[in-house]
Amino acid sequence: MAASSRLHALWNHPAGPKTIHFWAPTFKWVISIANIADFSKPPEKIAYPQQIVVACTGVIWSRYSLVITPRNLNLLCVNAAMAGTGLYQLARKVK
Repeated sequence: MAASSRLHALWNHPAGPKTIHFWAPTFKWVISIANIADFSKPPEKIAYPQQIVVACTGVIWSRYSLVITPRNLNLLCVNAAMAGTGLYQLARKVK
């Protein structure tokens, strides 16, 4: 499959860049990036409620992203990252 046909397929995908199904999860990456930036923050400054919400949101929406139509792998990836970073921050706080 040629690169141009792959780009064309991505462009016209039901969850492609012409839809909100692409842009909402793309902007949601900022939350995961901010959480990664907080890895250097001392654990005592980490808020339990914030990280519980980030982790739970990531887990719930990761599952949801696989059952909706169109299936949205961008949404799956961003929410898996949110769950992972939230759980990691919670683990740091518990230690």
